[in-house]
Amino acid sequence: MAFVIAVAQRKGGAGKSTIAANLAAAYAEEGARVALLDIDPQRTLARWDEVRGRAAKARPLHFEAPTGWRLPSILDRLRRESDVVLLDTAPHDDSDARTAVRAADLVLVPLQPSAADLWSMDATLDLAKKEGRKVALVLNRAPASGRLLDQVRAQIAERGLPLADAVLGNRTAFAQAFMAGLGAVEAAPKGIAANETRALAAALRALQGR
Repeated sequence: MAFVIAVAQRKGGAGKSTIAANLAAAYAEEGARVALLDIDPQRTLARWDEVRGRAAKARPLHFEAPTGWRLPSILDRLRRESDVVLLDTAPHDDSDARTAVRAADLVLVPLQPSAADLWSMDATLDLAKKEGRKVALVLNRAPASGRLLDQVRAQIAERGLPLADAVLGNRTAFAQAFMAGLGAVEAAPKGIAANETRALAAALRALQGR
């Protein structure tokens, strides 16, 4: 049965699509059977997948963009057929987002080191708690250091929230890879962004059996 990860955050612009795409590429690099689902009405990953179809470096992965009544049955099928299923959810509370969280083994909540991201994630955390889902936070577009980063980490620790050890930095390599329909591990396999993605993929894997 697949490890199902829903990437969810009520605030737009937190980097959900980029993280989902990069994790999909990282797990595909490991040889896993990966399914990537875009259930965000903006369809960012659908455009990414179109570009990916022309990218020579792209590793195989299964992509779908289901909505509505088809989503639960597709999730059931892909859970049987895949090793990892990643879902990019909408930045608002709708039925598809709730279905994704309900089906997930892990809800991954990306946040940039900002007050807005901290405040907006509560609705996602509440939904995951209501559905009895495991949660992990991941810092995205993070600077190497700084007072704001320390303050955000302190607030997360104060609330006792689970923060992934891996951090994704504020790197142009992620944006460049995404524009090419790739993950960082494919576009620049030896780069820092690629290593950060691999570290996050491994950190999430470690949570799978807990």
